[in-house]
Amino acid sequence: MELPSAIRNFAVGNDLVSVSAFKETFNELFEQKVYTVNEIAYCKLFADPLLRYAATWAAKEAVYKALKQVDHTLLSFKKIEIIRNKIGGTPIVKVHHQPKKPVQISLSISHDGDYAWAIAIVELL
Repeated sequence: MELPSAIRNFAVGNDLVSVSAFKETFNELFEQKVYTVNEIAYCKLFADPLLRYAATWAAKEAVYKALKQVDHTLLSFKKIEIIRNKIGGTPIVKVHHQPKKPVQISLSISHDGDYAWAIAIVELL
């Protein structure tokens, strides 16, 4: 039996991105509409920035899906920022929106071959 979302104190979201399919749709307009200045700077640190853009997109989608389970407020993807303090470091999520209830977000990002994947766990505090 599934518990109503009002009783659960967490939510999970995940996303899988095919990097080759992402490459076909990625353009400058999408970049400017979805990614923050810090995210763009991080992705451009790499020889293959597209892989980092895809992984960051998967992370934003995972966070969005988890947050929507606990807060139904409309939220643009640019308001979800994935921060990396160092290459290969633990990703940190900054939400530029005040949720109705305080939350803590855990995020894991992975990529292998043609796929980027992310999972987010949102915990109500």
